[in-house]
Amino acid sequence: MATVRDTVHDLLRSWGMTTVFGNPGSNELPFLDGFPSDFRYVLGLHEGAVLAMADGYAQASGRPALVNLHSAAGLGHAVGNLATPARATRRWW
Repeated sequence: MATVRDTVHDLLRSWGMTTVFGNPGSNELPFLDGFPSDFRYVLGLHEGAVLAMADGYAQASGRPALVNLHSAAGLGHAVGNLATPARATRRWW
């Protein structure tokens, strides 16, 4: 029987999301355990930088990227950089 982790990896593959950007904490270690060899993990030192790297990658490559952050504080640090690409793609200005 497939595990949740295996199912998520298969789903990400089907979406073409094999590049993962992150600053993981202890909650994310099960996701990274047995990380597939066809995936690439780009480690950043701060959540804001990780989100900016993923945004730049997505804009330059035209491919989606997954951002894997530590829960609570990690998302809190990244939310400012999450709002920027959301606004830019809607061209509100």
